[in-house]
Amino acid sequence: MADDSHSVTLQNRPVTFKKRKLTEILRRDFQKHWQLYLIMLPVLAWYILFCYCPLYGILAAFERYNVRKGIMGSTWIGLKNFTDFFNSYYFGRVLGNTLKLNIADLIFAWPTSILFAVLLNEIGKSGFKRTVQTMTYLPHFVSVVVVCGLIKDFSSVNGVFNDLIAAFGGKRISLLTRKELFAPIYVLSNIWQNMGYGSILYLAAIGGINSELYEAAMLDGAGRVRQAWHVTLPGLAPTIITMLIMRVGNLLNVSFEKILLLLNDANREVGEVISTFVYQKGLVEAVYGYSTAVGLFNSVVCLFFLVAANMISRRFSETSLW
Repeated sequence: MADDSHSVTLQNRPVTFKKRKLTEILRRDFQKHWQLYLIMLPVLAWYILFCYCPLYGILAAFERYNVRKGIMGSTWIGLKNFTDFFNSYYFGRVLGNTLKLNIADLIFAWPTSILFAVLLNEIGKSGFKRTVQTMTYLPHFVSVVVVCGLIKDFSSVNGVFNDLIAAFGGKRISLLTRKELFAPIYVLSNIWQNMGYGSILYLAAIGGINSELYEAAMLDGAGRVRQAWHVTLPGLAPTIITMLIMRVGNLLNVSFEKILLLLNDANREVGEVISTFVYQKGLVEAVYGYSTAVGLFNSVVCLFFLVAANMISRRFSETSLW
């Protein structure tokens, strides 16, 4: 019996030692970098208050929520809100519109930041390069309300876009009332807004590529295009894969404010997405339980996409989020 007790003690000793060692490392690191931990506190508090505490409200998705009764007093109805959404006419429409807009943005808008970063890296004159960077970064910092106001004005019958159409012999029309033009307008405006700002991360990654690789490519007779293809893009691959995983994880999250501001009765059929549907049901019609269920469905699907994309990336490459 004594031998058995001694054996258990020896087996537990490495675990206890690791815990003590980890605690000691954390204590020393805190004493050495306590200023950084102090700076981190506001960020941690923000996440706790605005990201984790509101998770309590998810319970409303399973209730016939009543504001007066609150979450604990409302009637529990299980998955009825979810089944009502899945069986409704709007389920296929809003899900299809969300996927269509996000996939179009992923295919056409997202790669422009990578291409722009590669092209910008080839500019030798630093003054011209800084000017181009400044001009392309600015649209990202313009308010979405202002951007949507410009889009509406330019797309109106008497707007700039129609002036160009009329100059080439076309007919003036209100572009935002044409269903087939809503997705192109959304994607093109995203390119204008985010191409420059999105290239910052890729420019930083290009700066981390070993310059000796470019020198070796030059000695082998590679021109600027071949250097970009065989050196720059492979060097960017880990960053591109990481950002792609994150984009796939947000495949059902569309720019809510822009979509809401561009919607009208003529294009609602092709423009309404999950986020605007949640806004309509929750804040406009005050059906809080139903809108919470739709939002929870959106989050669960996004989590599934994120995990699946990460697993695929980890299997076929050396890059993954975890």
